[in-house]
Amino acid sequence: MKKSRKEIIGNGIETIKDFDNSFTSKNYRGSVTFKTYPTNDQRKTLEDSCPTKALFPIKENASMGLDNGKCIMCGYCNEVASEIIEIHSKPAIPTRNRNQLIDYSSPQIFSTEKPYEQIGNELKEKIQKMFGRSLAIRQVDAGSCNGCEIEIAALNNPIYDIERFGIHFVASPRHADVLLVTGPASRNMEVALLRTYEATPDPKIVIAVGACACSGGIFGDTYATTGGIDKIVPVDVYIPGCPPRPQVLLQGLLLAVNRMKKVE
Repeated sequence: MKKSRKEIIGNGIETIKDFDNSFTSKNYRGSVTFKTYPTNDQRKTLEDSCPTKALFPIKENASMGLDNGKCIMCGYCNEVASEIIEIHSKPAIPTRNRNQLIDYSSPQIFSTEKPYEQIGNELKEKIQKMFGRSLAIRQVDAGSCNGCEIEIAALNNPIYDIERFGIHFVASPRHADVLLVTGPASRNMEVALLRTYEATPDPKIVIAVGACACSGGIFGDTYATTGGIDKIVPVDVYIPGCPPRPQVLLQGLLLAVNRMKKVE
């Protein structure tokens, strides 16, 4: 008897489409928010607990700031002050400006998160209107721990299948529209990243992926790193997270394409 395609694949699933936000585990650490205003003592405790100094006091108004571009979702702040800090599975969103990654100590309300499929279809429509073809991405590892690369690689698996939205990865920056850069930009990769940027044809978009690319992350700004890729090349979109999940990467690409339209 002839077997069906699903039987041949084995698990009965060829791909997953229209999965909602419940696809993400509730244990996933996506973002940190303030539940209430911290006291002076609590601000000091929170500041000391953060290994990347993502939490910092603001002397002007006695409040506190949270830099999502530095946060690596270690959870130490929640351990020492669970009454002040809350960890959510919903991730911090990509931004066009580095300063927009900073939140302040007022309690926050999340905006509605779009499903992956909806984001992808919006992106596909914009790509077709602007390019009349696919969007080409060159991924650059500027000293990453490989965490972000795992999430980027997931974009090409049968679950996320990013190519169905007209997006593919290329081997050469000369063929690319977008540079997807990970890592804190180590000193050894500084020249390579700059040359890759110069080799990419205009108009080009640079996306900083993950806390390391946004700010240096856990590596910081040291003798061996530059403290974020914007110290080397101009960045158009920042995607926070350690690492950011595929859905957030797609949101960042959508934001980048919108920005590319304005550039043109």
